[in-house]
Amino acid sequence: MEIVREVRYDERRWRILAEKRAKARKLMEMLISCGFLNVIVHGSVARGDVDEDSDVDVVILDPASPSLLQLCLERYEFQPHSIKIVQPTPIHTPKLYIYLDPYEELIISTPLAKLRSVEIEFYRFSGMLSYIELLKNERVPGVNKKLMLIEPRPWGHVEIPVIGNEGYVARRLGVSMEVIRDRVDALTRRVREGHTGLFVEIEVPPHKTVEEVVRDLCKENKLFRQRLSEYIAC
Repeated sequence: MEIVREVRYDERRWRILAEKRAKARKLMEMLISCGFLNVIVHGSVARGDVDEDSDVDVVILDPASPSLLQLCLERYEFQPHSIKIVQPTPIHTPKLYIYLDPYEELIISTPLAKLRSVEIEFYRFSGMLSYIELLKNERVPGVNKKLMLIEPRPWGHVEIPVIGNEGYVARRLGVSMEVIRDRVDALTRRVREGHTGLFVEIEVPPHKTVEEVVRDLCKENKLFRQRLSEYIAC
């Protein structure tokens, strides 16, 4: 297995990481105080390889009531910039994404139905931390959008290509080869085509609730309805 690059962080990069993690901690504390307990942060904030444009992606892994989630945001004086319902493919669980700023840096998401175990592995693939792990300032390995496994080091990180090292990456991250193949295919397609192509991507208009848009989608889209039917009445 070949390490292709070592990246040593300078003072500026450590500062950016601290700032991003402080934002994640604030969002996670807000959600936990509102009763949403199974909360993680994933991606570069969990791995540590951030830059100024890195997103702060906080996820409620258990399905959360959209109306209760919005009440929680109002309680802490957060005004969502936009809200989207996204389903990458017909077999994936639809999710609610709430963007808290116009730059889409701060994001809260939650599934609209119970996630399959393999879907939770997607978060582990990119690197994920619980609130307690974030408080301990832990960093975890995960794969970035360039299909490089980021292995944290006290001084920064090393990068290992996923392609050619699939077995090692699966073992290191504790995910299945199914997840490795799925993510390699999706991220390779994104590089090739400039996007992954989403089965559903709907922005919730200001005059409608999330629940109303979900009901409309259930009426219009059989595959969307089937994925939710075991959890909510469509």
